[in-house]
Amino acid sequence: MRRILHKDLNFHPYKIAIVQELSDRNMANRRIYSEQLLEMLNDDGVISTVLMTDEVHFHLSGYVNKQNYRYWAPENPQELHQRPLHSEILTVWCGIASIGVLGPYFFEDNEGAAVAVTSERYVAMLRNFCEPELRRRGIDPSSVRFQQDGATAHTARASMSVLREMFPQHVISRGGDVPRPARSPDLSACDYFFWGYLKSRVFICKPRTIKELKQSIKVEIAAIPEQMTLRAMENLGVRLKQCLRNGGRHLSDVILET
Repeated sequence: MRRILHKDLNFHPYKIAIVQELSDRNMANRRIYSEQLLEMLNDDGVISTVLMTDEVHFHLSGYVNKQNYRYWAPENPQELHQRPLHSEILTVWCGIASIGVLGPYFFEDNEGAAVAVTSERYVAMLRNFCEPELRRRGIDPSSVRFQQDGATAHTARASMSVLREMFPQHVISRGGDVPRPARSPDLSACDYFFWGYLKSRVFICKPRTIKELKQSIKVEIAAIPEQMTLRAMENLGVRLKQCLRNGGRHLSDVILET
C-alpha cells in the first residue's frame, strides 16, 4: 500500500498541524491588527523601529520528537531516551528587530535558577536591561515600536505604565496603542522564526549544565547575522498581507526562508 501511494499515485505523508481555534472575534482582531501594522510599515523607516519581544523556556534535557525520530537497523535496538521528570530550565527573554537581536536576558534568582516572570520582574528587566541596551546601541527608546504578547506579567498595570513611559504611543500589546491579537504566533517574528531557529542551533553542542546552556544561547544569538533578522522582519509585511487575504485565519502557506 505504501509503495502504491508513494510511487504510483505520487502521494506523500503529511501531519496535521495543531493550532489554537480562532473565533470570529479573533479573526476580526487579526484583520484590524494587520491593517494597522501595514499602515505603519508603509511609512519609510518604520520597520527598523519595530521590536518584537517574548520569553520562552529552554529545557536542559533538550527535546526529542518521538513522532518523527527513527532508528534504522537490521534489528530493533530497543533504544530508550531517558530524561528527568523535571528538567532544569532557563527562562529567556529576547527582542528581535531588523537591526538584530536584543538579549538574551535570563529571568533567574541569585543562585541562577529560573524564576516565574512576574510584573515586578518584567518591569525590572525593562528598566535594568531593555532600556539601557537600546541606549547602548544608540537607539532612542521613544522611537521604538515595542511589541509583546498578552501575558499577565506583560499587561499588568505596573508593566503597562512603564512601557507607556518608555515607548510613548508605540506600545503594540493587549491594552496598548495598537492592540495585538490573541492566538497569533504566526504574526510575531519571535514565534514564526526566532525561537525555532535558536533552539535548532543551541542544542547541537548538547549542553549538559545550565551554565553551558546559557553560554550556548549567548554564542548562537551573537552569531545571527543582521541580514537574517532583517529578512525575518521584512517577512512580517508578507504575513500581514496574507492574513488579510485569508480573512484573519491562520497562515498555512507562508514560509520564512533563512
